Formats: sequence, structure tokens, C-alpha cells
Amino acid sequence: MVQRPTLDEYFMEIAQVVAKRSTCLRNQVGAVIVIDKRILSTGYNGAPRNLQHCLDIGCIRQQQNIASGTRHELCRAVHAEQNAIIQSALHGVSTENATLYCTHQPCVLCAKMIINSKIKRVVFSNHYPDDEAMNFFNSAGVEVTSFTVPSE
Repeated sequence: MVQRPTLDEYFMEIAQVVAKRSTCLRNQVGAVIVIDKRILSTGYNGAPRNLQHCLDIGCIRQQQNIASGTRHELCRAVHAEQNAIIQSALHGVSTENATLYCTHQPCVLCAKMIINSKIKRVVFSNHYPDDEAMNFFNSAGVEVTSFTVPSE
């Protein structure tokens, strides 16, 4: 008998599919914003609209051997969480009290955007070397769940 996935499993699996659209050479990240079991928006990491992607021109962070979790300003990509929030804003969809599902732990820059977007819960599966983001979430009262992808 096939077991029905939990809502967290369901939306995390969708985030994993969204991540396949990523154009980042280092981390393929997907995000899904959900409220009341309804998807509001999705996002993946990649270059801003109308700019060349790292897949096409290479990754400066990779070329300069910049450690993960550092020097975010050098990254060409808009992060998956940022793109999901931007898509909600572009289409006039409120993210207040929503849950953000993300394949990776948000960085501190994304954490600040998530907090200001009034997203109340974040579920992620891959840890990221940015403890400051977790401190921001804790201070702001955002519920954070580290999700383990079930093995098949």
C-alpha cells in the first residue's frame, strides 16, 4: 500500500522539481511559498531577468574559489527564496502567514526578506553554512523546520 505523503513531503518534493530549473553551477535551489495548502509562487536561483546565466558564462564564485555561505554580493544569481517572494509581489499575492519550502537553508540575506515578507514558517532540507540566518529567524519568531527527505 502506498502511503500518502505529508504536506511537508508533498511541498518539499515540488521544491525539488522547481530546483531543476536553476542555472547555478554550485547549488540548484528551489522554493515554494504556500498558504492553506495552496501554492502562491515558486522560485529557483538564477541570473536576473534578461541577463546571462552562470550556465552560459561561468561562475565567478567558483572561479575565485569563494567558500559557500560567504561573499553573497559576488553571486550573479537571485536566490530561489528571493525569486519566490518577488513573484508573489509582482502578482499582488500576499505572503503573510505563509510557509516557505526550500531545498536549502536560507542565507541571512534571504532570512531578512522572509521575515519582512511576514512568512511565518520555513521548511528546508539541506543545511547551509550560515548560522546568522537561523539567529534572525529565532529572534523574529519564524518557525523553522529542518526536513529530512524520506528515502524510497
